Amino acid sequence: MELQQMRYVVAVAETNSFTRAAERCMVVQSALSHQIARLERELGARLFERTSRRVRLTPAGAAFLPAARQCLDAAERAAAEVAAAVGEVRGRLNVGLIPTVAAVDIPSALRDFRRAYPNVRIGLRVGASEELVEQVREGAVEVAFLGLPTTSRPHGVAAHELAHDRLVAVVAPGHPLAGETAVDLHRLSSEVFVDLPAGTAGRVQSDLAFSAAGLSRDVAFEVTNADFLARLVGQGLGIAMLPAAYVRQLSGVTTIEVTDAPARVEYVIWSRAGRTPAATAFLALLDVPAT
Repeated sequence: MELQQMRYVVAVAETNSFTRAAERCMVVQSALSHQIARLERELGARLFERTSRRVRLTPAGAAFLPAARQCLDAAERAAAEVAAAVGEVRGRLNVGLIPTVAAVDIPSALRDFRRAYPNVRIGLRVGASEELVEQVREGAVEVAFLGLPTTSRPHGVAAHELAHDRLVAVVAPGHPLAGETAVDLHRLSSEVFVDLPAGTAGRVQSDLAFSAAGLSRDVAFEVTNADFLARLVGQGLGIAMLPAAYVRQLSGVTTIEVTDAPARVEYVIWSRAGRTPAATAFLALLDVPAT
């Protein structure tokens, strides 16, 4: 069983096509098909069902795929560790982040990292904090940036606090509250809200604050993208509460201080199992302690 064969299996599984998999792997389709057929004979089981319309995993293929990915990841990490031992950082760096990350200028950091380590392949994943924690635990993401309520901490991962921030109210410029310098949660509770999906860390901090004050509110729109959330607010469809450091980059909305606003903590996290050379170099660029 060869690593190249595993790489071909993963490519076919992810593209559902021998043709697209061959293009991704930069080999002719006949060579890819031959290697997969050879592997199937060695395993004594078919990994794919081939029809005129599509290719899909068999039960044996579905069982084989996770182990194949783990082997490829281990081989890639081993090569990166060897390169690091002789002073070269390479491999991959998958970075996860919440849409409202503000403690770090991610594009600027990635620009500097790319210039310093051009042989590292960089990937970005945007998602909710709880999703990113799970992806770091699973090894799908090496470094992630989160925002959590002050009552929570990331579990099962190594973490470093980056910043504390308070939420502010965000309203359309023509909203009746736009002329106020400060409001409280009681006043905001009578408004219609645009917010992140229920259950996400970015939503929970606001829900807990209103609940602790004995208040309820109407969340009429739930969106996963903070920029789109701000666009809905700008159109007067509702108000929102967002981190103060993040809203500085928004346009077309008005910001109001909330006297009893909830706070959040931004973290950078990585696997407890250790950092890859690329992750170590990236965190060093951000001056995150090597703990």
